[in-house]
Amino acid sequence: MYAKRTTVINKTGLHARPASDFINKAKEFQSKIKIANVTEDAETKVNAKSIVAVLSLSMGKGTEVEITADGPDEQEAVDALVALIDSGFDEE
Repeated sequence: MYAKRTTVINKTGLHARPASDFINKAKEFQSKIKIANVTEDAETKVNAKSIVAVLSLSMGKGTEVEITADGPDEQEAVDALVALIDSGFDEE
């Protein structure tokens, strides 16, 4: 298992479009991937490949998140998803 934390930096947080981009990126990997809103509840980890689950975490700007993955491409998956969040989803 591989895990990494980062902070949501885009102004609107992980709303519909960024969440959709996040899910689509997560689905590129074989590993089981989970995401948690560490700011609210670090224990609740949801399926990072489910739009409903990701949106349920209500991750706005400034939210600290933890992404974990378990599988053959776990490190690549976590690093790619953290990089996506760190990019701010190319929002201004």
